[in-house]
Amino acid sequence: MPAYLANRSYLCRNATFASRPTFSLLRIIRWALSLAVVFSMCVMPAVSAQEAPRTVVIGGDVAETLASLDATDSLVGRDDTVLYPPELADLPSIGYLHRLSAESVLSLRPQRLIVSADAGPEEVLEQLRASGVSMVTIPAEKRLDAIPDKVRKVAAAVGADERGDALAESLSAQIDALRELPPLDLRGMFLLSHSGMTPMVAGQDTGGGGIMQAVGIDNAFASLNGYRPVGSEGLVSHQPEVIIATTLGVQALGGEEGVWALPGMALTPAGRNQRLLIFDDLALLGFGPRTPDTLLKLRRALETLQ
Repeated sequence: MPAYLANRSYLCRNATFASRPTFSLLRIIRWALSLAVVFSMCVMPAVSAQEAPRTVVIGGDVAETLASLDATDSLVGRDDTVLYPPELADLPSIGYLHRLSAESVLSLRPQRLIVSADAGPEEVLEQLRASGVSMVTIPAEKRLDAIPDKVRKVAAAVGADERGDALAESLSAQIDALRELPPLDLRGMFLLSHSGMTPMVAGQDTGGGGIMQAVGIDNAFASLNGYRPVGSEGLVSHQPEVIIATTLGVQALGGEEGVWALPGMALTPAGRNQRLLIFDDLALLGFGPRTPDTLLKLRRALETLQ
């Protein structure tokens, strides 16, 4: 058999794309290379322009962290604790952090959930996991030391590790600055209030108690554990010298006048001198990116009272 016929027979048997017997090996190679170039031109733009997965964020501190990382473009929904930055409050709401429903979350057709560990109830989270939606859970520890690690975990969830490291290092420096401050000779009271609830004070193992420790003042109610309702006898016996509260908490009491009208408040140093320091709820209690700077501002305000 002539050599050219043998070569053509070989190509027909071993190169499935060589269906025309008149193709030479050189033409086949050129055709294959051209096809590869065309294929790469078609595929590469689709890959590079691939959109981030539709994301629902659950937890105000988590959303604030995403905003600090400039990573909110993929957000399609949020829970009711997401209030900062203000533009995120315009996203569709799926309900309150502790009272989620799977139907509400899934109605937004999310592909990814970035969820605070405070979220619940657990059976709803199990339903969401079973639905096949990707879920990333972010720790919700109420400690300053936990903030940089929280930032890094949120950054890793959206592929922004480099920005996360830079932000975490900046926050660590602010936290270190707080640690170096000398204690102040002040007895503070953290007042927690929400609409329809009895005002409470922060004892040990609370975010409010941790805030007072971080800014270097004594907690007048350190003998208590958790948040406890406050009455006139408690206020008078513990004699707080300054009250720390949140914007929404004071609003729930009817403004500053409502704080001073609490039973027994007028018989405390804080009430007599009307020493009340008010800060944004999430910035103060969220233990997110704004918390260290907010505590430095609180510390400076406390220093003026001595």
